[in-house]
Amino acid sequence: MTNYRKILEMHSQGFSQRSIETNVHSSHQTVKAALDRAKELNISWPLDDDVTNEVLDELFCGERKSSLTRYAAIDYDYIHRELSKKGVTLTLLWQEYCERAYVGGETPYMSTQFGDKYRRWARITKATMRVTHKPGDTMQVDWAGGTIPYYDSVTGEEYKAYLFVAALPCSSYLYVEACTDMKQENWLLCHVHAYEYFGGVTRVLVPDNLKTGVTLNTRYETQLNASYRELAEYYGTAIVPARVRKPQDKGLVEKSVGFSTTWITAALRECKFFSFAEVKDAVEERLEYINTKPFQKRPGSRREAYLAEEKEFMLPLPKRPFEPSVWKQQTVGNDYLISDGLNKYSVPFDLIGEQVQIRLTKDLVEVYFKGSRMTSHRRLEKFSIQPVMKPEHMPSNHLAYLSYNADEFKKWAASVGRSTEEVVKYFLTLGSAPEQGYKACVSLTKLGKRYGKKKLEAACERMLAFSSSPSIRTITTLLKNSKDSDKPSEKTDDSNKYGITCGAAYWRKVGGSK
Repeated sequence: MTNYRKILEMHSQGFSQRSIETNVHSSHQTVKAALDRAKELNISWPLDDDVTNEVLDELFCGERKSSLTRYAAIDYDYIHRELSKKGVTLTLLWQEYCERAYVGGETPYMSTQFGDKYRRWARITKATMRVTHKPGDTMQVDWAGGTIPYYDSVTGEEYKAYLFVAALPCSSYLYVEACTDMKQENWLLCHVHAYEYFGGVTRVLVPDNLKTGVTLNTRYETQLNASYRELAEYYGTAIVPARVRKPQDKGLVEKSVGFSTTWITAALRECKFFSFAEVKDAVEERLEYINTKPFQKRPGSRREAYLAEEKEFMLPLPKRPFEPSVWKQQTVGNDYLISDGLNKYSVPFDLIGEQVQIRLTKDLVEVYFKGSRMTSHRRLEKFSIQPVMKPEHMPSNHLAYLSYNADEFKKWAASVGRSTEEVVKYFLTLGSAPEQGYKACVSLTKLGKRYGKKKLEAACERMLAFSSSPSIRTITTLLKNSKDSDKPSEKTDDSNKYGITCGAAYWRKVGGSK
């Protein structure tokens, strides 16, 4: 029997056909026919030990062995591609094969032989992995282990760019993106960009058990991050995290991570980047190279395989891309403010001490309490010292403070009197800014409401008569003393306590008796 294994081995090692003929003691036609048939069937060295010469002989020559019966050739590549399509079975393909054979005047193999021959070919060519993944069914995602350094062009400080990898198992089509960090916002944005790059959505999404996507994954239950769950619901896909310590659940993406590490990270190791934008452009360029690079063991490239076998089975994209959001919990402080990590925003003051849920998008800050949205703010892009406040969130006394200004205080003081006007002017000019005197002016207005404008004006006049530096404490004391002096004396009250009055006639009588 022809030593097919030795022929394939020597051919993979670069030996000439004449050397192979001499070594295996076979004719020129036999060796050439074996190599041509192996190329036609996409069979190459190395082969598993159980792929014997008998198995290869059946595969190479089985269709030509019978001189009495002419069997129709089996197009294994075509069968393999069609099996990856939704609803296509080996039985259906056998029936179609029989019809073509009868039309051509050939005899088809029986269904059992047909199936055995295909499975033998698939096992030898290691093509079964593509069969197990239906087109448009699954997208696997992960962060690559390697990073790409880039430097600040002024300070020379080094930063790291991280790689997000998404893979479609059926066609091996890849998407890789460089990110400044591996936080949740970038994680979600990369999913959106991957769907846009593929031009569709898969039925299932398989991530690793990273905290930005999965909060809990046990044999009994899976809990997803709220933001990640929102993304899945928006695109109509189901998230099925890989099992803990089971890398075979997302084998292709693990292989793709290593592939991208070699063909992107390692390929760019000699390049020196001076901005993140340069890194991003270089990664995009290498991604195009990977997806258009021809396969080693089968015809075409990743992009060609995707366009031919998988694209039509992808779910359609929504009209608008998903806007990623990040959820976080905070307890509202006494200043009734919450933070997005950079700036502060107001919430209704009656939520002080309560725990609220905050939903952050690129442009919006939303606050929820027990499932109800309480308020929202336009998110600031840059840091601001002043918090973003809504007047309706403030208690009445704080709201009144917003209306305070120097002109209003001066206007009020003029309505009280000249002395009060001088005191207010003193308060507003005492510090380096008028706002430093607002507190004293507010206290003065409260005294005016309590004692009346007339008494306040009198107290301010007395204050300025003996001091050029008025104070709220002294004016308050003058008003209190003024109030006490206005009370009727105790003697007057006691003299009329019982209504007894001695008139002039009484005293004349008393004097006459003497």
